Amino acid sequence: MMKDIAGMQIPTYDDVVAAHARIAPHIHRTPVLTSRMLNDLTGAELFFKCENFQKAGAFKARGASNAVFGLSDAGAANGVATHSSGNHGSCLSFAAGRRGIPCTVVMPRTAPQAKKDAVRGYGARVVECEPSTSSREAVFAEVVAETGAEFVHPYNDPRVIAGQGTCARELIDEVEGLDAVIAPIGGGGMVSGTCLTLSALAPSMKIYAAEPEQADDAMRSFRAGHIIADDAPETVADGLKVPLKELTWHFVKTYVTDILTASDPEIVEAMKLIWKRMKIVMEPSSAVPLATILKNPETFRGKRVGVIVTGGNVDLDRLPWMTR
Repeated sequence: MMKDIAGMQIPTYDDVVAAHARIAPHIHRTPVLTSRMLNDLTGAELFFKCENFQKAGAFKARGASNAVFGLSDAGAANGVATHSSGNHGSCLSFAAGRRGIPCTVVMPRTAPQAKKDAVRGYGARVVECEPSTSSREAVFAEVVAETGAEFVHPYNDPRVIAGQGTCARELIDEVEGLDAVIAPIGGGGMVSGTCLTLSALAPSMKIYAAEPEQADDAMRSFRAGHIIADDAPETVADGLKVPLKELTWHFVKTYVTDILTASDPEIVEAMKLIWKRMKIVMEPSSAVPLATILKNPETFRGKRVGVIVTGGNVDLDRLPWMTR
């Protein structure tokens, strides 16, 4: 049951268990893959939880499905709406389509065309905004006033965080003896869900977050002890441009061991390495954890590390090594 702390509804591990049962008919239990070459390169045993194979191509299908299928009929009557750089929008559209309710997504005009097409492909309406947090929130306010839709925040929502926590639950159920888990961080929904699950099931396990240097507000927040929000950072990892919010900050400051960063060229090289060696499609945001592991070998050497591959929705006509 959710707890009220400082005026926030904080999900508990019981909410993760309930979410897992609720969303099971609508999501994949994604595979965990390994690579001997990457183990040799990093000096660690890496276990990649491949959410790029998830419904709608991203882990966010978990949180979106939990929010949508947890609504009462009255709560779902006007549909759902959100703002998103792409993956949460497509995943919310997927879930809304499964339930048969309308969905509107506010997206930056600069979002990858593949992600806009995915949202529309699931039957949702796209409303474009400028590529800044302030613009997306202002345009979104107009959408909610117009539609009366239920707002499902991409990450600052206890229902979404509980859904994301199901990913780490599956990972540690499948892989025993992990020393650490690392996931990308933008707004912090996946990292918060990971913290929620691991603090209950494996409280001694270290939790790392990985972030682009060009959008390192979470790292700076972690160092400063309070939220620092950048409005419109520029990075190849387009899914990690948004800032932490109060709910995700609660989990980050309480449970995260450290936040590590990598440059855009390092992210692109890590992405290319996984494409070449593991033969799996991932987007730049998903390559940030490997980039930070390669950059900080002493932190992970000799450890068994779960690496969450958050999504595979990439514009194949604009791969980053083609446009640099």
